[in-house]
Amino acid sequence: MAESPESVDNSPADAPVDTGRARVAADAGARGVDIRIVERPAARSLEEAAGLLGIQPSDIVKTLVVKRSDDTFVFALVPGGRKIAWAKLRGVLQVNKLQLPDASVALAATGYERGTITPFGSTTAWPVVADATIPGRTVSMGAGEHGYSLFVEADDLIRAFGATVADITDPE
Repeated sequence: MAESPESVDNSPADAPVDTGRARVAADAGARGVDIRIVERPAARSLEEAAGLLGIQPSDIVKTLVVKRSDDTFVFALVPGGRKIAWAKLRGVLQVNKLQLPDASVALAATGYERGTITPFGSTTAWPVVADATIPGRTVSMGAGEHGYSLFVEADDLIRAFGATVADITDPE
């Protein structure tokens, strides 16, 4: 097992207020959610990232920005090793069309670059849909800046955002 990465001070004083990491920490604090932000090196795969963090690949949760046909968005929380099941997600959202927007649209919708996206501190508070496999464990996700990951209790994350929990994924 890999040695756990060192935690970094994630208080707003740790970084200028306009950084993604500071926005994440401030939003989590305002929502009463305990998070731990760790610095980590870049990884070339899900398995490598999990090894660097000392966790299982399924404990890394991707926050995907999904665009609806009315030009609004939703965050889909997808655990590592799984992919969005489009028919299932359309059914949960009761829409006929969804798409993954390009990187520039996702950045404009959230204030975060791909690979750093999280609902915490997003410039717009979009609805959150969490896959049914996420509750009941600690997960890692983007922390608003490249080179950092956050750890959070999934149940606290779900509660803080009033997330819909549903079967929205299939194995990759």
